[in-house]
Amino acid sequence: MLQGTRIIEFEALGPAPFAGMLLADLGAEVIVVHRKSGGENPAKQDHNLLDRGKRSITLDLKSARDLGIAQALIRSADGLTEGLRPGVMERLGLGPAQAHALNPALVYGRMTGWGQDGPRAKQAGHDLNYLALSGALFYAGQAEPPFVPPTMLGDIGAGAMYLAVGMLAGLLKARQSGQGCVVDAAIVDGASHMMALLLSIGGQFSTSVRGQSLLDGPHWSRCYTCADGRHISVQCLEPKFYALFLEQLGLSKDEGFANQFDPAHWSVLTARLAGIFAAKPRDHWAGLFAQSDACVVPVLSPDEAQQDPHLSARGIWADGPRSPALAPRFDNYTHTPRPSPAKGQDSAAILQDLKDKGLL
Repeated sequence: MLQGTRIIEFEALGPAPFAGMLLADLGAEVIVVHRKSGGENPAKQDHNLLDRGKRSITLDLKSARDLGIAQALIRSADGLTEGLRPGVMERLGLGPAQAHALNPALVYGRMTGWGQDGPRAKQAGHDLNYLALSGALFYAGQAEPPFVPPTMLGDIGAGAMYLAVGMLAGLLKARQSGQGCVVDAAIVDGASHMMALLLSIGGQFSTSVRGQSLLDGPHWSRCYTCADGRHISVQCLEPKFYALFLEQLGLSKDEGFANQFDPAHWSVLTARLAGIFAAKPRDHWAGLFAQSDACVVPVLSPDEAQQDPHLSARGIWADGPRSPALAPRFDNYTHTPRPSPAKGQDSAAILQDLKDKGLL
């Protein structure tokens, strides 16, 4: 899908390399600039899943020679991504102004937690902090304090995906105008932007009391512990699905469950359902609801998920337990990513390519 697009990625943690992996999955040529460390023997370097599909070159950006190579890579590229703290790339001589002087059409993607400006811009932070400040963490769970969501919610959902979308938009615009841009992708921005879905619901979801909103308070929107200590997820929001849920449990005629959206009954009904689900193991409930639209599915471990019939049928883990398939899918594009390179594995070939292009 992105064949002919070259992205230079400067080594970072988490969301920035994930965005690079996604762009590589979509067919872009992604060259990751790894730091020189642990010697130059590629065999001694770890293979990182987030580097799959990419090529690797190792550079010491404080070296004049290697800085020149980085500049040559920038001249050869359509886009650049980096996930360092604000000001670091500028101090290295590779900030947006310096990069655009080399390549005016470059789309320069910046991935941070707090953004490039603002009072917290240069402050340390992590996934949970960005979610907390955006307001999104307020809705995490029913009890105090909010639980810690999987790191993917902030780093990947609010971070990497927004960087990838920003890069794609920038690349489209650059191809039309010949003018590059800077993409400021901040996790706190993305998390706040994603809040639009929750805020659009309005009404009960806008409550300022934790555990009493439309999706974090009801008995029909939570996980329950089963007899074997494993868990089942329930979220039958629409009345027609709620009716199917009650039918499967034999509760259709129970008047206590009649008022689905009345918060006054939620805690009592939650306790009743907790007792019901605690009576039998998770797989009993999973089997009961397997063919139902009641919106009830088991909470699977990562290992279990890889054996799930639906995920297996879609081939999500066909390339191995540590390599999920490309998402989204296309009707005219399939992609089998090359294995993650060792650090520096492609240095010689990349340098030769730059020389062939007259950039070195």
